[in-house]
Amino acid sequence: MTKPDDRTAAANDTTGDPYVLDAQIGYLLRLANQRHALIFQEHSILDLTPTQFSAMVRLLDEGECSQNELGRRTAMDVATIKGVVDRLRGKGLVTLNPDPKDKRRTTISATVADPELRDKLHDMGRRITEKTLAPLSRTERGTLLRLLSKLA
Repeated sequence: MTKPDDRTAAANDTTGDPYVLDAQIGYLLRLANQRHALIFQEHSILDLTPTQFSAMVRLLDEGECSQNELGRRTAMDVATIKGVVDRLRGKGLVTLNPDPKDKRRTTISATVADPELRDKLHDMGRRITEKTLAPLSRTERGTLLRLLSKLA
C-alpha cells in the first residue's frame, strides 16, 4: 500500500526530481516580471503602462491602423486593446479617424507622428531593458532573449 506522502511525491514528480516551487518556470517568470514592472514604472514617461507603451511604439513605428490590427501588432486581445486605446485617447496621444475605405471601421493614429516622441519612447525602452537585464552578462542576455523568443 502507498503512503500518503508517497502519493503526493509521485503526483508532483514527473521527472524523478522533487517539485520545488522556486525552480518552476511560471514562478520564476512571475518574479522576473514583477521586477521588470517596477523598473518600467520607475522609468516610464507620459505615465504610460507597458501595454500603452507597446501600442504607442507600434503606432509611431508602423503608422495608422485599425484597432483590431493594433491588437494583433501588440499581441493584445480585443478587450485589452480597446481599453488601451481608450486610455491613450484620454491622454491625448492617439486619435480615432473614420476609415476612408470602410465607413464601418475606425483607424487609430498617434496624435502627432513626432520623431522626437518616437525617439524618447525607444530610449525609454532601451533603459528599461538595460536595467531589467543588468544582473546578466552580455552572453546570458542574448541567451535569455533568444530562449524567451522561442517560448513566445
